[in-house]
Amino acid sequence: MASTKITVNDNGSLKIEGDFEILDRTGAQYDLGGREVISLCRCGHSKNKPFCDGSHKAHFEHHAVAFALPPKKVV
Repeated sequence: MASTKITVNDNGSLKIEGDFEILDRTGAQYDLGGREVISLCRCGHSKNKPFCDGSHKAHFEHHAVAFALPPKKVV
């Protein structure tokens, strides 16, 4: 079983649980303060990006339903 679980929430964030680290584009690590569960913004409204602050309420609609991705492209 994976040590990290990512849940796509209906009308909201990506919930990440377990053993993980989050890096910015330069490779610098965010200080998560020892948290083992965080939520990342998907809607773009958070004032605390990349983390969710609940701003998506009434501004973002997406019903999370799992599906298979198309086959990987072979180069």
